[in-house]
Amino acid sequence: MKPDDSYDIIVVGAGPAGSTAAAYAAKNGLSVLLIDKKKDIGTPLQCGGFLPHYETLKELVPNAELPYTLENYPSSCIHTTTSYQRFIAPSGKSKGFDVNADALDRRRFDRYLAKEASRVGAQLMIGTSVNSLNGTTIKTDGAFGEHTIKSKVIIGADGPNSIVARSKGLIREIDIMGMGNAFEYELSGVDVDKDAVEMYFGKEYVPGGYAWIISQGGNCANIGVGIREALFEHGMCARDYLDKFMYEHPIASNKLKDGSIISIVSGIVPVGGAPKKTATKDTLIAGDAAGHVIATNGGGISTAMIGGKIAGETAVDFINGKCALTDYDKRWRLQMGLEIKTAVYIRKLIDGLMRSDSMMSQAINAISPEHMKAIQCGRLPDVVKKSLLKMNIGLG
Repeated sequence: MKPDDSYDIIVVGAGPAGSTAAAYAAKNGLSVLLIDKKKDIGTPLQCGGFLPHYETLKELVPNAELPYTLENYPSSCIHTTTSYQRFIAPSGKSKGFDVNADALDRRRFDRYLAKEASRVGAQLMIGTSVNSLNGTTIKTDGAFGEHTIKSKVIIGADGPNSIVARSKGLIREIDIMGMGNAFEYELSGVDVDKDAVEMYFGKEYVPGGYAWIISQGGNCANIGVGIREALFEHGMCARDYLDKFMYEHPIASNKLKDGSIISIVSGIVPVGGAPKKTATKDTLIAGDAAGHVIATNGGGISTAMIGGKIAGETAVDFINGKCALTDYDKRWRLQMGLEIKTAVYIRKLIDGLMRSDSMMSQAINAISPEHMKAIQCGRLPDVVKKSLLKMNIGLG
């Protein structure tokens, strides 16, 4: 396509945050250009696709106004539905809680969101990279040639290594423990629990992180590890840890070792929280670019979409003279900032416990299923906080 010379809003990145931002801006009558460097939206994948149901999300982020695209999305985007989340301690003992969620086909889901943005009026330009930003003017290059395009607002939803964020100084403090590596296999020929998502802990297999098994229905599953590079043993990489989990873990390997790898997914997950500023006078960032991730589970689909909705709406209000663009910071933090900030704090507490398998097993054994669910949602009950602090002191 040949883009216009100017738009009200340019959104960089057509993942869950960017497509949602573009949809909400276009629905309100503004001209929107949605750009993505991928030639095929949704590929390559960079994370798994665990998404709690709409009613559950309202409990997880009670102050947030959820996007309509989280309530109704095509059944074709769903591999299977689960009803339970199980934690397996290093000792092998397990505990869990009820949670209704979908295991998404992320390629189809991301394409659905991009198509929805297009349906309500946004123009989509794929296979296009942003080479430079000067104020709200961008220079692009890619499948449709080189272009210089002006706008009134830029929304950066271009991932944890966001070009937009770097160009505008909207970056978080350096924290080597705040950036995780996710590495995942899609397997066929496995027999896993189809009703549960499983999370495994243990420093031998996932130091400072966890491994997961998510059924895709039938005899297929996603398995993966979320781990920080700073904790890798010398000579090890994320793939090595996933292989070790798949073939050597005393519980998981019995379910997985005979499976065939049919797809590999990898990506970076920002679990260090949001930067101090996520907006300037002419630019917003959302999704992974803004650290919109629940650090206790690495989940970011729903929070990215909430951030995208707020970004799109704030851009509309700004252009219509109803607010300053920097009001975006306050708006998204009011809706989900507490959960994101608390999850980072919990992650740091648990980092200490993960140095010891026995202490991590003790923590999982001591925390009730109700409190485990709260922690996964980025909430920290006082009784759990006291218990975790006491355990960390014992480690010292």
